[in-house]
Amino acid sequence: MILHADETLVVADKPAGLPSVPGRPAELHDCLWLRVRAQFADALVVHRLDMATSGLVLFARGIEAQRRLSRAFAQREVEKTYAAIVAGTVAADSGEIDLPLAADWPNRPRQIVDAERGKPSLTRWRVLERAAERTHLELSPLTGRSHQLRVHLAAVGHPILGDALYAPPAIAQAAGRLLLHASALRLAHPADGRSLHVVSPAPFG
Repeated sequence: MILHADETLVVADKPAGLPSVPGRPAELHDCLWLRVRAQFADALVVHRLDMATSGLVLFARGIEAQRRLSRAFAQREVEKTYAAIVAGTVAADSGEIDLPLAADWPNRPRQIVDAERGKPSLTRWRVLERAAERTHLELSPLTGRSHQLRVHLAAVGHPILGDALYAPPAIAQAAGRLLLHASALRLAHPADGRSLHVVSPAPFG
């Protein structure tokens, strides 16, 4: 589960179905953060993944590291890469999805594309492999909106397989889990500025 640890930060590999932080129902109190804190008592949350998404999550060790890393995420200085398998055959080899996103308040936690209220949201993508009626993509969110990748791909007609929130029932049930994985993080280490690159291969393909 722990892929990198030093005096400043920890990078853990979250399994699908485990919350990043404690949830409200009692059954969701187990979470990645508590498991990491069992080994590193000073670990603090910097960002999170949806419960259904697997992959890399970074934790700060101490308040000062949390400030620096939170600032790096806010200023888009952390490169995040995801792997996903989507429905249908994506025709182009690469591209961008530039659609503003906002909360769907009557149906939270769902998000929607909203040209009036939405916040700017940009996702870059490229095709890794095409198969029958599905495409394996590499995704790079340049903004960090809630459910950004899931909403963007559904909006352009290629919902992620296993997505119970945004995909039609047949596509939501086409996989035993959401086929979305945070596969790489790259950032300047807050302690000395050296490049830190952590990789987690997708558990599907």
